[in-house]
Amino acid sequence: MTPRESFLRTHLLLQLLLPLTLSVLHPPHHPPVHLPTLVPHTPTPLTRSRFSAQTQLDFTTHCNSSCFHREQEEQLSEKLAFETLYSDGSRTLTTVDLEGDDDFEGDALDLRHPPSRRVVGVKPRHKRVRRQIYGADGRFNIHGDNFLLDYPFSTAVRISTGCTGVLVSQQHVLTAAHCVHDGKDYVNGARKLRVGFLIPPSINGTKNGLTSAKKPVVRWVRVKRTRVPKGWIQGPQEISMDFDYALLELRWPHQRPFMRLSVAPSSDDLAGNRIHFSGFDSDRPGELVYRFCPVEEESSDLIYQHCDARPGASGSGVYGRVWDNSLERWERKVIGIFSGHQWLEIDGENRDYNVAVRITPLKFAQICYWVHGNRLDCVQD
Repeated sequence: MTPRESFLRTHLLLQLLLPLTLSVLHPPHHPPVHLPTLVPHTPTPLTRSRFSAQTQLDFTTHCNSSCFHREQEEQLSEKLAFETLYSDGSRTLTTVDLEGDDDFEGDALDLRHPPSRRVVGVKPRHKRVRRQIYGADGRFNIHGDNFLLDYPFSTAVRISTGCTGVLVSQQHVLTAAHCVHDGKDYVNGARKLRVGFLIPPSINGTKNGLTSAKKPVVRWVRVKRTRVPKGWIQGPQEISMDFDYALLELRWPHQRPFMRLSVAPSSDDLAGNRIHFSGFDSDRPGELVYRFCPVEEESSDLIYQHCDARPGASGSGVYGRVWDNSLERWERKVIGIFSGHQWLEIDGENRDYNVAVRITPLKFAQICYWVHGNRLDCVQD
């Protein structure tokens, strides 16, 4: 066992013990999260997609003080409308109404009343050696059946356009919208979109003595339906980044465990103040790469952090240990989607972050409807 593998095993063990310790010392007591209800209208047929866009794996945006502190002025029902792309190239637009959203009163997770965005306690950092890598590379390659087929690593899947996704149901994968759509049109690779499941060498029939030298193979499954929020489509990049998520419905159900979604809590309510995600970084072809890091700053729509990542990790499910009131224990849940990189220019100083789109109550309600097709099933449990 290499030193890095030993460290990873120790880290995972600590991740199991930390929530138990925290629940004893500081058991959280949070009221249930209020969720609005998404009421969809009858879908309207649209012209067939031209699939003219090119996939942009290295997604970078720039934001100054005006966008950093902006208010969401457009009607949310317009942004939460969504397009559905079918495997035959046809597409529809579904507009929605929101019920129960009047009960929000400036909640930090409410899209309509975001808090003043701020960056506090951030020290100027040295110039990065490589894009999206901060200092020493803190990523770990996941090897062997014991890790690749174990939860939560088994929930990470490849997207045929070059991105990553996370299993959130027996037939659905959550990923980044820019992996399938550039804001104006669907990318060429979305025409025959597929999701890839890693198959370890030993299961693939490789002899035991050769498994260490072999990489996993990928079993591909076609996508039946793709859904993208209207907030991503035809919006300025710095605004659309808030809606950089898409849901893929597989043609057939899979048999692997999936990770449940949760409204993203404040970072103070995450076990260890840490987020985690595993993805298929482009500089490590054929490898599943895991990383973790603390949350540096957060807004109503984005999670700012310095987790090391490279293109290809876009669309990874960002998860944390979230307290589950019904189970009375800490549970790993998807609270965001890794989007890319953002430069912030605040008070004349440039700061750079890797950014994840946080799952807010409204986004949770939308994604949940996409998964279940029934708004009555969409409750925060």
